[in-house]
Amino acid sequence: MIKLIEHEHELDRELLLRSISGRKMLAYMRAYGPNYEFCRFYKITDENGIGFMFIINSTLIICSDDNLEATEEIDLFINMNIPFRIEGSQKILEKINNPERYQKLNRTVFELIPDNTSLESIEEHVDFNPHLPEVYKILSEGFPNIADFSLWYTDTSHRCRHGISRVFTYRNSTTASIMFDIENVVLIGQVATKTAARGSGYAREFLRWLAQFLNGLGKRAYLLALDVRVSFYREIGFREVESEIVLERIDVEKESVTKGKLEDEQ
Repeated sequence: MIKLIEHEHELDRELLLRSISGRKMLAYMRAYGPNYEFCRFYKITDENGIGFMFIINSTLIICSDDNLEATEEIDLFINMNIPFRIEGSQKILEKINNPERYQKLNRTVFELIPDNTSLESIEEHVDFNPHLPEVYKILSEGFPNIADFSLWYTDTSHRCRHGISRVFTYRNSTTASIMFDIENVVLIGQVATKTAARGSGYAREFLRWLAQFLNGLGKRAYLLALDVRVSFYREIGFREVESEIVLERIDVEKESVTKGKLEDEQ
């Protein structure tokens, strides 16, 4: 059975804290609550176990305990909503029955491991409170299919005001965001560099500094990378934690679709 969640206490916090996808769900619940049409939360139950679904704009996240099985009801929910991306519980994703609409992409979870190099000279070029329209300009060069400015700005500024997210830029050319910070576990995303500054090493310098900065605050930081970016994060020295699959629509033109099957959350 799938039931719309109307109150935050209906979420199983302990279960959701077990995964990055679950923490993302908790972050959006904290930022928006359950009363927005574009940001909806659901509880899934069957005779075996429980789980939760969260749909934000065109992304569906599914989290579950080890006992919940993929069901026809979940397939029906997906067919009704047709999200662009589906992520979360690997057991459920492997059994979703929409092969003609979705392709599987490999994604690697990296932990940002700080090194011992002195990076103080980098911090003087970090803007801790950048002008968001300028951030969007950088992102739009890196992600041509990013949401339109008004949608991105409304969501980003809202999450920042609620202490869920934080945005940085480096040398006015590279940007990265804390997508959520839940109990000192941080997810980094939306990493991009202006086209004119690519090849400068800015992203590498900035991410190494960010790893040290967050570690100094007592936080464990992670990022998600599709195949096309995995070698870059390996070269920086970040640690591969696990691999997973995500499902993406093949009938919608998106940048990630053109980069090959079995690839960036960012």
